[in-house]
Formats: sequence, structure tokens, C-alpha cells
Amino acid sequence: MNRLEVTEKIISTKVAQGIKWSDVAEKVGQSKEWTTALCLGQMTASAAEATVLGDIFGLTDEEQKWLQVVPYKGSLPTAVPTDPLIYRWYEIVNVYGTTIKELIHEEFGDGIMSAIDFSMDIVRQPDPKGDRVNVVLSGKFLPYKQY
Repeated sequence: MNRLEVTEKIISTKVAQGIKWSDVAEKVGQSKEWTTALCLGQMTASAAEATVLGDIFGLTDEEQKWLQVVPYKGSLPTAVPTDPLIYRWYEIVNVYGTTIKELIHEEFGDGIMSAIDFSMDIVRQPDPKGDRVNVVLSGKFLPYKQY
């Protein structure tokens, strides 16, 4: 048993039972974005969260314990993503990454945007010309210190 096998069981059960991530998140008590990342093996569950996921996905006690182990983060199988949706994010960073970096440095100074003290919100934005994907990323600014 390992974390990847638990992730695969969660996904299989989700598909077989027609479960929605937003419904799982509501039961876990966290955002759909964070809960989905947890279920896909990128976050660490508390014991209580693991128990809830165990009930939803029929996980054994051992599988629930795997959800509480700090995972190896990073889930892309290749350096350049081949999945079209993920590739578009790669493209966004390639095209706009330097612009984002420049504007963050201009506004905040020399530092980074945290992906640890971080939140994300993904919502459907209705539009008569075709619905839009609205993604808001919010990370704490961490300045580089002098020493």
C-alpha cells in the first residue's frame, strides 16, 4: 500500500459513484480546491478529515493513515505537461510569468508569492459568448531577508 494507490482508489470510487469534489469538500469542511488537491495526493489530511474521506470513499484504516502522511508534492508526469488543460497553465506561465514576476516585484519588492500560505478559488463565470473559467490565486508575499 502507498499514497498513489490510495489516490487511485479515491478517483475510482469517485467515478464509479458519480461523486462531486464540491460535495466531498462540504463534508470535509474545506474548500473544493484544497480538498481536491488532498484527494489527488498533494495535501496532508488531519485524522478527522481522513475519517470523513474514509467514510465517503470506503477507505480502510491503513488507507486513511496514508492520507495523513506528508506527500511528495508535484504531480506532473513530464517536465512539459502533455494534458491540454495543464499545458495551457504552462503556456500562461511561459508567456506571462515574467510579467507576473515584474509586477509583483514592483508592488511588493524582492520576494516570492507563497504556495504554502495560499488559497485558490475556481468558479464558472457565465458569459453569453461562452462561459469563462475564473481562477483567483492568493498567496502571502514573502520578502527575501538580508543577512
